[in-house]
Amino acid sequence: MNWTEKIFGTTGLKPDQIVGPIPATKDIVKRTFTIAWPSATEAVLISLIGAVDMMMVGQLGAGAIASVGITNQPKFILFSVIIALNIGLTVIVSRRKGQKDAASANQLVRNAIVISTLISAIFYTVGYIYAPQILKFSGASADYIDTSVIYFRIVLIGMFFYSIGSTITAAQRGAGNTKISMKTNISANVVNVIFNFLLINGIWIFPRWGVMGAAVATSLGNVVAFLIAIRSASAKDGFLSLSFKQDWRLHKATILSLFNISKSALVEQIFLRIGFFTYVLAIAGLGTIAFATHQVVMNVMTISFAVGDGLSIACSSLVGQSLGAKRPDMAIIYGKTTQRIGFLIAIGLGLFIAVFRVEIISLFNKDPQILSSGSTIMLLLAVIMLFQIAQVITIGSLRGAGDVKFVAFISLLSVTIVRPLLTYLFAYPLGLGLTGAWLSVLLDQSLRYVISKRRFAQATWTRIEV
Repeated sequence: MNWTEKIFGTTGLKPDQIVGPIPATKDIVKRTFTIAWPSATEAVLISLIGAVDMMMVGQLGAGAIASVGITNQPKFILFSVIIALNIGLTVIVSRRKGQKDAASANQLVRNAIVISTLISAIFYTVGYIYAPQILKFSGASADYIDTSVIYFRIVLIGMFFYSIGSTITAAQRGAGNTKISMKTNISANVVNVIFNFLLINGIWIFPRWGVMGAAVATSLGNVVAFLIAIRSASAKDGFLSLSFKQDWRLHKATILSLFNISKSALVEQIFLRIGFFTYVLAIAGLGTIAFATHQVVMNVMTISFAVGDGLSIACSSLVGQSLGAKRPDMAIIYGKTTQRIGFLIAIGLGLFIAVFRVEIISLFNKDPQILSSGSTIMLLLAVIMLFQIAQVITIGSLRGAGDVKFVAFISLLSVTIVRPLLTYLFAYPLGLGLTGAWLSVLLDQSLRYVISKRRFAQATWTRIEV
């Protein structure tokens, strides 16, 4: 028995679960890697570029880090409806790909793009107008709120284009075209980093705009992502092929099928955003240094989340395509295979972060207080990511099957209720401060892992119709 069979063997299936011939383990692993590596690479590189972005901003001081970081949750709250729309789109496109129904898939994508455009125009206009009130409510301090408002408004302009592009790439992921999404987002983020360097520091003929320069660079990158995504969907020989000559009218049956999946995903996003917003609000109350430290560690955590998220996207696509092809046994196998890949990566990442935690933090900021507090929290992060990567992939399996109502329940229980309550308890009454807030993250991730793993093992999600 070779090493792939030992680690990724599929003998865990019950006899009554097997529907047809099972490919060799090495072939299963190979296909999983073929779909997974572009989305995982994309997510990791984007998070790394985001970390470089924060390092550049970090040169301007703790206040600059806080002014950029405080905009994250409001930005994602506005983006949450698009995320929900994209989740439903990925799920249904993957099913249609398994059924080889390109016509229905393309009609769905056209309708989703129209909806995404309308929602983005409304939400980001509201966000732009009420930016000061939104950021003040989010916990922004008086010493950096003016800078935050400027950053937030400029970024929202780019988010309009990014949202439409993300809907297209979500459809491409569902069709298994993860390389397209990878190329789109990596290209955009390279543009972001280049203009960060030029506009934050005022290099050559470019002005020294500081935090505002970072916002302009982000928006330029998002416009590039939009243009590349549009081009990717115009190929005539692909499963997904869009043209302005096609029928772009909204179709009731198509919208309803998308709404049936996306509505539960939206509920999940609402629960997530309420939980994350309350969590960040509690941390913002600990002071500028504590919040800046939190943002630094969050940037590192984003990298580990990116690994899980990238594998989760691939897993959702493989699960959806397998169920569309009437192979629930293969859906289970791909889910387990991806989970095991994620666990191996999590161990390596956790060890690396634990050993080099001080050096990693110093890349962002060398403030002694940030280094001292951050190194302790990085040890917690090394443990957190073992549960984080595992639960993100497992939830991706459930989401790919259309089990979005249960995923929403997990978010309600763990992120909206457990994490904020424990954060306030640990950080304030028990006096653990920022360390207490991150202990709540560990318990939150552990709870999500246990619940999602149990649901996956029951295999009831393989019988959901989309």
